[in-house]
Amino acid sequence: MSALADRLHSVRAGIEDAARDAGRDPGGITTIVVTKFQPVSLIRELAALGVRDVGENRHQEAQAKAAELGDLGLRWHFVGQLQSKKARQVRAYASAIHSVDRESLVDALRSEEASVDCFVQVNLTDDPGRGGVAPDALETLVEKVLETPGLELRGLMAVAPLGEPARPAFANVRTMSERVRRLAPEATSLSMGMSHDYRDAILEGATHLRIGTAITGNRPTGG
Repeated sequence: MSALADRLHSVRAGIEDAARDAGRDPGGITTIVVTKFQPVSLIRELAALGVRDVGENRHQEAQAKAAELGDLGLRWHFVGQLQSKKARQVRAYASAIHSVDRESLVDALRSEEASVDCFVQVNLTDDPGRGGVAPDALETLVEKVLETPGLELRGLMAVAPLGEPARPAFANVRTMSERVRRLAPEATSLSMGMSHDYRDAILEGATHLRIGTAITGNRPTGG
């Protein structure tokens, strides 16, 4: 077994273990392997190991990889902060956009031709530079997404604050999700949990994990 296969197996086992402890079906949890700065050869190896959901957070890199790997039938998830001027280009290859956090971006993502899944990102810190809508503005942004053609709201996305326990933060997102479901009952997904905190995320109801280094290993130097 290759080192990559070994890491993937280990994470999958950890996900199953956490799901069992949460009384959940691991089949209801989507693992998105975040491959920023990783070569396309690694993504091909991941695909051979059964990975279908891949995440990127920089548009130029994601666009190039999606084009080069078009034969693999992967689902590309855009998980980084997105400039409004790049929105249409990202729509062209992304199956889902996890970082919808402001009304100007919603307007830029509008489409009468095709639909893309999206998650509203919530900022769990006091730092506006971290990306995400402030919790007190959540319903207003959700309503904007719901009335905009071409966007299918799946649920919420969040990143746990640095230097704080992750589980209370994820519990907070779960509570915010209940607010969202009053407006959009079908928006039940929660994109939260990364390499170091995915267990806590699963225990609080995460449906989409964004896992990078725990599966891919360290980033190549120079990226």
